[in-house]
Amino acid sequence: MPVELRPSQALKLWHDVTLDLVRDGESDLSARQLTILLTVYLEPPPHTVRGLAAKLKVTKPAITRALDTMGERGLVDRKRDDLDRRNVLIQRTVDGALWVEKLGDIVVARAKGLPR
Repeated sequence: MPVELRPSQALKLWHDVTLDLVRDGESDLSARQLTILLTVYLEPPPHTVRGLAAKLKVTKPAITRALDTMGERGLVDRKRDDLDRRNVLIQRTVDGALWVEKLGDIVVARAKGLPR
């Protein structure tokens, strides 16, 4: 069943969720990093630097920089594709899965608090 939100409610939800992420004491992710992370965790693999760059319509170096930051935080891993050494595969991690699950919990909690 789809959720019906007015634009002002959708923006309030987005604001409240991002506010929680900024306040949690951890370094927050950029919009690009968050989009990459959710793509990796919500869409079926395989995910490659080349594929993510094409999907987001950004350069491969932009994806690589975002992955560097997320890799330092343990949210994703990278490895060379054994079948095509030109490709770099993006892999999910336990820490990344827990972070995405926590984000989902925040969204649900904040959505429950929206005025009807």
